[in-house]
Amino acid sequence: MNRYEPELHALMMKSLAGEEFSYNALLTKLSSLFRSFFRHKLFGHDEAAVEDLVQETLLAIHLNRHRYDPGRPFTAWVYAIARYKMMDHFRRKPAGRVFVPVDDVEGLFSAETADHSDSSRDIETLLTQLPEKQGGAIRLVKLEQLSVQEASERMGISEADIKVSIHRGLKKLMSLVSKEKLP
Repeated sequence: MNRYEPELHALMMKSLAGEEFSYNALLTKLSSLFRSFFRHKLFGHDEAAVEDLVQETLLAIHLNRHRYDPGRPFTAWVYAIARYKMMDHFRRKPAGRVFVPVDDVEGLFSAETADHSDSSRDIETLLTQLPEKQGGAIRLVKLEQLSVQEASERMGISEADIKVSIHRGLKKLMSLVSKEKLP
């Protein structure tokens, strides 16, 4: 657990209970952490890109706060959101695409430099190796935590097809990861 978890988790719990002051304090604290995180990860980008990402991430947290599971670490949840917003940023700007290792959760909540030796296993890199339907189904249900029904509606395919795509995709991911571990 990182040093920010207890404070941020407590603020989130109070926010979910309707305490406006706690919610404002949470967003202020997260803004500062995200700004530092994105500046570090987006070296060479202008300040406007950093601010856009901070705002997009805070908005995503606001819109999805009802989905937060209080039994899970809050910092991991917000890190995942920040990470996906950063990946979305790079997808929108392919000409300026730069490899940015995003596996390091400590990078968001610590000033310490992380070891990025496992960046080759980044889930997004693996998901791009799957057929689009499998990768999309896994992304929506497993990563964005949508229900199978919501993912089905978003992708325009049946719920059964979502379940089959997830099963086949996860099986293929396991195969890809095990091949990566071989010498």
